[in-house]
Amino acid sequence: MSKLRVGIAGLGTVGRGVVRLFADDASRLNEKMQLVAVSARTAARDRGVDLTPYRWFDDPVALASDPGIDVFVELIGGSDGAAKAAVEAALGRGAHVVTANKALVALHGSALAESAERNGAKLLFEAAVGGGVPMVKALKESVAGSRASTVAGILNGTCNYILTEMENSGRSFEAVLSEAQGLGYAEADPTTDVGGFDAAHKLTILSAIAFGTRPDFAHVRVEGIERVTLTDIRLAGKLGYRIKLIAKGSQVDGAVEMHVRPACLSFDHPLANVGGSLNALVVDAEPSGQLTFIGRGAGEGPTAASVASDLIDLAEGRAGYAFGKPLTQLGAAPRATPAERGRYYLRLLVKDRPGVVAAISDRLAHEEISIESFLQMPVSEKHTAVPIVLTTQTCARSRMEAAVKAIAALDVTAEAPFLMPVEHAGQRWSSS
Repeated sequence: MSKLRVGIAGLGTVGRGVVRLFADDASRLNEKMQLVAVSARTAARDRGVDLTPYRWFDDPVALASDPGIDVFVELIGGSDGAAKAAVEAALGRGAHVVTANKALVALHGSALAESAERNGAKLLFEAAVGGGVPMVKALKESVAGSRASTVAGILNGTCNYILTEMENSGRSFEAVLSEAQGLGYAEADPTTDVGGFDAAHKLTILSAIAFGTRPDFAHVRVEGIERVTLTDIRLAGKLGYRIKLIAKGSQVDGAVEMHVRPACLSFDHPLANVGGSLNALVVDAEPSGQLTFIGRGAGEGPTAASVASDLIDLAEGRAGYAFGKPLTQLGAAPRATPAERGRYYLRLLVKDRPGVVAAISDRLAHEEISIESFLQMPVSEKHTAVPIVLTTQTCARSRMEAAVKAIAALDVTAEAPFLMPVEHAGQRWSSS
């Protein structure tokens, strides 16, 4: 049997890693396939790998359209443009596609899966979620015999690195973000990462597979970590919590709710101690119970290894449907409303005046919200406002939102209140 002929578009960090795997004579990739062509923006750039054995294409669409390519590996990135056009071209002629492009799959996954099935091709994207952590494969295979009710995790290594470093070093969000950019953990424009959108793309994919629905990125409520301050990190720690950016999808009675937002996790929570740039996923499913996956979520080695895993599955005939089932079996799930009850962390910056605490307590009491803990930072002579942090006992979400709105309207409030959900170990994942 002849070897599958592979073409790679995109020779950045991951693309170079995949080329290096093909160049390794001991790699399993070489047993049943061969790299024959590559494409990138310019051929003149030194990428630290020998590209002379491969045909060069300036245009990734031309590479994807070439009949001499059996498998098109898309590592360009971006939800539209050249990446989308090239993947569509490959699938349209029945060539298999392996991609690490989470935005493309999250936004156009249904259409691409339909094209793959119609033309007898496979669409694989293990590397799009979790880097070297096999989250996609776990949901497709290990959890296939169970009924997943919740997928939740730390899905963006940049945000996790920033929050971990803020806690460990005592530096501000801005200082740690600048360092992360210098180290290559964050882009020059970090909006996709710190704004929560990267995690939302990944959550869209995981939820579709876990719940047997079509990917629906527009469904995800997204909030990033831009408003998390060093004060939040410190005071949450005093209260027994660690702040993480959590991506969570839940299914109840056939309806799905998805969101990405920072949350306070108790120190004994399964995700609270996942530090640095690690990624993690917790799956609640019956009858298998709670499953946890942790590992490196980005970088050349882990992500290239995930691309290689998809390529080997193709070569050995193990590649299945893009989202675990034929597209005809994947419906558009009704959108669930967020959970009605939960615990909350509330940070306020208020003017240093008599009666302020009483006014805040009055607004909470009016909505029947009980305070569980309360901390106030010492007043500095240089500032006329003081941070106050409190956590609540379990209360109605609508009541909490009403109380926050009322507190924000007080003339003593110096900035918009900052609200986060609180999660404890052993607590059933809610969607507050």
